Amino acid sequence: MSTSAHTPADPTSSYRAVENLIARYAELVDDGDFAGLGSLLADATFTGSSAPVSGRETIEKMFRDTLIVYADGTPRTQHVTTNIAIEVDEQASTAVSRSYVTVLQALPDLPLQPIASGRYHDRFERRNGQWRFVERRVRINLVGDVSRHLRQVAAQR
Repeated sequence: MSTSAHTPADPTSSYRAVENLIARYAELVDDGDFAGLGSLLADATFTGSSAPVSGRETIEKMFRDTLIVYADGTPRTQHVTTNIAIEVDEQASTAVSRSYVTVLQALPDLPLQPIASGRYHDRFERRNGQWRFVERRVRINLVGDVSRHLRQVAAQR
């Protein structure tokens, strides 16, 4: 099978591209690069703890409005993504993935600790030869002290 008349499908390359998108998301969140997140998820619908959001600007704003950023420009977190299962349909140029996420945080007055853990359910499409997110659903199952991570929780303190 081929993805176009000229390029044969390469399942290994597709799996790696999808895996890199999953890793890129974690890097952008941990770097506090919300504009980058908007670009990464520009073609996607993001569903977290509130209503689904779509579009570059809306997704960027959602992250800016939700996460606390410190003097170094980051939320002082590390998103660790594990148990990644990817299924690629080369013929349809689509993929789905499931993975676990554990969010760690440390601050000068807060020792390193896990603050949240859950699952990602993602959908991807290959458009013009490039893999892109089309959906990210986040379900957090275990919650620790997120008062230094999420604005809504900090405002309730």
